[in-house]
Amino acid sequence: MSRKLEVVATYVILAVLAVAVLFPVGAFVGAALSPDRAGRPVPGVFEWNNFVIAWQDADFAQAMTVSLTITCCAVAGQLILATIGGYGFGVLGVSGQKVLYPLIILGMMISTEAIIVPLYYQFRSLGLTNTLPGVILIHIGMGVPFGIFWMRAAFRSLPTSLFESAELDGAGTVRMLWSVALPLVRPAITTLLLLSFMWTWNDYFISLVFLHGENQTATVALGVFQGRHLTLFNLMAAGGLIVAAPVLILYVIFQRKFISGMLAGALKE
Repeated sequence: MSRKLEVVATYVILAVLAVAVLFPVGAFVGAALSPDRAGRPVPGVFEWNNFVIAWQDADFAQAMTVSLTITCCAVAGQLILATIGGYGFGVLGVSGQKVLYPLIILGMMISTEAIIVPLYYQFRSLGLTNTLPGVILIHIGMGVPFGIFWMRAAFRSLPTSLFESAELDGAGTVRMLWSVALPLVRPAITTLLLLSFMWTWNDYFISLVFLHGENQTATVALGVFQGRHLTLFNLMAAGGLIVAAPVLILYVIFQRKFISGMLAGALKE
């Protein structure tokens, strides 16, 4: 009897938590589809045109193209450098790693606000302000410390006997990485990809400071759009869903690998 009560209590708690999490999401979607300016849902009436108006008025076509370009390039750079760095620190052993690794991890502790002013003047002197390569470089630099930390832990979780066997079979450093290590840490790479994509796509502060005009990103365009429609909550909600859509779609596609990668995040050091 106690076992049944425990199961029932568990499901009740999970149901309550699910409602608490999903209710705000449902309310936001309902507001985006509402014909009412204040976003109050009207039963049986769905105003899909809100998304069309938001898309055209905020010029999301241009802004999301810019965001996708920045995000895809930055995430690709982060993954490559993080994988190489994590493999070096986690498997090969880097000369002076007791000093280098803490210095790299220190990059995770420095806030954007602390470096944004000198970074802006440095990039302006190099002619990299209001350019996509400049912002891509910033995102790569800010994402690599966490990426190396994450991938180092993933590589260190693999048995050393695998690499010893591969080395005895004549595999070189690159071959061991490509054929032995990468297939086994694929969930960790997928998780890092999703996290990096989400963080880069959702960036507002760096894009606001370094980009303007035709180079503004989707988050900045959303902020400008919402500033013009403060009294039209249904349009603001529709614009918010448009900007959030790429992250949501990517998560739905890779959710299983993302969860397995997060569960494997309790990796041994």
